[in-house]
Amino acid sequence: MTKQFKTALLLTLGIFIGISASVTSSVLATKEPTGANGLPLNELRNLSDIFSRIKSDYVEDVEDKVLLENAIKGMLSGLDPHSTYLNPDEYKELKIGTTGQFGGLGIQVGMEDGFVKVISPIDDTPAFRAGVKAGDLVIRLDDKPVKGMSLNDAVKVMRGNPGTDIELTIVREGEDKPLLITITRDIIKVASVKNRMLEPGYGYVRITNFQSKTPRDLLKAINSLKEEYSDELKGLVLDLRNNPGGVLNAAADVSDLFIDQGKLVYTEGRIENSKYEFNAKPGDVMNKAPIVVLINGGSASASEIVAGALQDHHRAVVMGSKSFGKGSVQTIQELRSGGAVKITTARYFTPSGRSIQGEGIEPDIALGDFKVTETETHDVGRLKEVDLNNHIANPDKTDEEIKNGDRAKEESEKDKKVLAADDYQLHEALVLLKGLSILNRKM
Repeated sequence: MTKQFKTALLLTLGIFIGISASVTSSVLATKEPTGANGLPLNELRNLSDIFSRIKSDYVEDVEDKVLLENAIKGMLSGLDPHSTYLNPDEYKELKIGTTGQFGGLGIQVGMEDGFVKVISPIDDTPAFRAGVKAGDLVIRLDDKPVKGMSLNDAVKVMRGNPGTDIELTIVREGEDKPLLITITRDIIKVASVKNRMLEPGYGYVRITNFQSKTPRDLLKAINSLKEEYSDELKGLVLDLRNNPGGVLNAAADVSDLFIDQGKLVYTEGRIENSKYEFNAKPGDVMNKAPIVVLINGGSASASEIVAGALQDHHRAVVMGSKSFGKGSVQTIQELRSGGAVKITTARYFTPSGRSIQGEGIEPDIALGDFKVTETETHDVGRLKEVDLNNHIANPDKTDEEIKNGDRAKEESEKDKKVLAADDYQLHEALVLLKGLSILNRKM
């Protein structure tokens, strides 16, 4: 495994540690355990007994390899929702997924109560376009019940050749019956960073997930917005909604772009190699201009690291709804078999020492995702002083200049209404950002 790929697998998710061991039955029978903790011989004998009974009594013959792999999977999946064993084929799939281009539906998933839970749909993917939402529980994949599947088995079913269909049976909060959603698989090309100008001087950047190249792409996006405005930006909306996370180093480096000094994130675990601390380097790409960070229940892991760092350093106002609450770090290590083990080795903490495991990031301003519709009016326009006959002229502007300015403002108001209807939370973030910018200038 290359050094670059090891770095890419520092998911939020984490630090690389792995153990590979092989034990024979003769060793168990004749040799006492060694080491500080020793081996639980009674439990291992119990495992050996069950193995023997399956081999002799089960209705069908099962290969030793299958039984042992299932035992390993059960041992890891019983720890927490994020620890798992990856056989060589599953590990290969994981490596494909970290390249930023792979075949499938375009959703980040976890397990909850034996079902697949959607952490977040990825922007501009088949699942996103089909209407899959964060928090959805997938209970069937085509005609296969999800209950009893491992997460890796479910992911394997969801992936497939581009152009083929799969039907998801989904349970969604607020719906009185399951939803049937058919999705056509496609090549998933994940663009980590998107940007645009909301209004002159007010930039918008969305991070869809955290890849190793995300900090570089984010810096490029912000510089592009500065060039478009031909000056330093007045403010920035950083959109982390439905961002399921990704590379830990990338989250720290993104935070570092906006924070001058101090701690960004740190991790703590039982072993020394699980303890990491990331600190900021001097420099703020936004030159102290205000930032509003948008989060929601689909913001997890690395996106929570960024939101927590900017919140703790009072560098941004966090707006939206409470985040997912994944504050644990996983380690992925390749095994001699060609497979890998992913195991939770640490918890991460925000700069102030907060653990968000199971708790999430609480926004500074709570804001639901509302749908805004415009009420019909029959406004024919109000008369203004400039419309009256024989009005006194303005010494600085002609009547035509004043009327042109009013028309421009009316067009701007129309654009704001469109933004409010399309994305109410983003509209409110822009309003707050403009208020912060004005306050900064006055101070």
